[in-house]
Amino acid sequence: MIVRHFLRWIQTAAAGDRADATSALARAYLHSDLAGEDRAAAEAAMITLMDDPSPLVRRALADALATSEEAPHTVVVGLLQDQPEIAAIIARHSPLLFDAELVDLVGGGDPQVQYAVSRRDHVPAPVAAAIAEVGCLEACLAVVSLDTADVPAFSIDRIIERFGEDPDIREALFARDDLSPGARQALVVKLSSALSAFVAGRAWLPEDRAKRVAREASDKATVAIAAACRGEGLSPLVRHLRQSGQLSTGLVLRALLSGNVRLFEEALAELAGLTLRQASGLVHDRRGAGFRALYDRAGLPASTWQAFRAALDAWHEDGGGSQRGGHAQLRRRMVERVLTAYAPLADGELDQLLAQLRRFAAEAARDEARAFTRDLIAGNEALDDEQVDFPMVAAA
Repeated sequence: MIVRHFLRWIQTAAAGDRADATSALARAYLHSDLAGEDRAAAEAAMITLMDDPSPLVRRALADALATSEEAPHTVVVGLLQDQPEIAAIIARHSPLLFDAELVDLVGGGDPQVQYAVSRRDHVPAPVAAAIAEVGCLEACLAVVSLDTADVPAFSIDRIIERFGEDPDIREALFARDDLSPGARQALVVKLSSALSAFVAGRAWLPEDRAKRVAREASDKATVAIAAACRGEGLSPLVRHLRQSGQLSTGLVLRALLSGNVRLFEEALAELAGLTLRQASGLVHDRRGAGFRALYDRAGLPASTWQAFRAALDAWHEDGGGSQRGGHAQLRRRMVERVLTAYAPLADGELDQLLAQLRRFAAEAARDEARAFTRDLIAGNEALDDEQVDFPMVAAA
């Protein structure tokens, strides 16, 4: 009887009054001990209210029902078909929605609803994968920023592919503890490309030089990421580098000249289509024939063979046999040894490998100087902490 009077009253009531009454009706349905007939009538009234011409009324209904497990599923689903501002309330809070329904909402393509789904108290893996695949930038940023979202590794890769140029996305992803080495390296590439475009756009460097600087910075970061890999983490990274076209001659040579022979072996194995054990045995064939066969099978340029041969000899003579990996910076002695061996063979001053080796030598010298300076400062700070008194010339 009360619901019947309510339905008659809303025909002429103002929108604001209808919204207040709708909220009261929904709360009564959820929290009052209504008889079976009254409860059915209240549900029918709420279904009718979904057709109210005022969004104030429909929003009041969504606000009242969104967080309840007792809300009528028919009404909840109906509100999801409403305008995005109202559908987003249900999408953000309703505990009645199945994963499949949330995936469909994301696939609907409305950014406001996608963002609402990404902000739920828990975002399961299938929903996070849907957001990564078709979600807007804001939804992807939200889902990688929240600890309550279960984001699969392949979905993180997809977000990097779609939005890796965005600085907020990069910052959020770099902050994740579960970021794989391959994903971290892909972000480094995106960052390098953004910096290259910025520098070239400001005309601070010619475009080709800016790209080269960015590429070499990316290679340096890649070797550092590889040096931090533990266990089986290096193989997926090397596979990612090959599949993305980044396993270049320059990167492979940098790995060897950094003393990271583990990365060097993994790279040659990947390029040659051999197991790591096979590649490692050929690399350390001291007669030289095995390494040359592996080198040729990997498809590395014949023009750089002497540089690789000199680098491997320098690594062995530097006592590197007991330290196969973990190195991130170029070793100055190795670079200078290779530069000395290769310079007489270079094809004039325009030889690209010679120019790269000279840049490697300069980089290694700078890194060595920085390390020396850090150690010197640390030593001085230690002396200051111990309050050491230096001998002073006696006062006259």
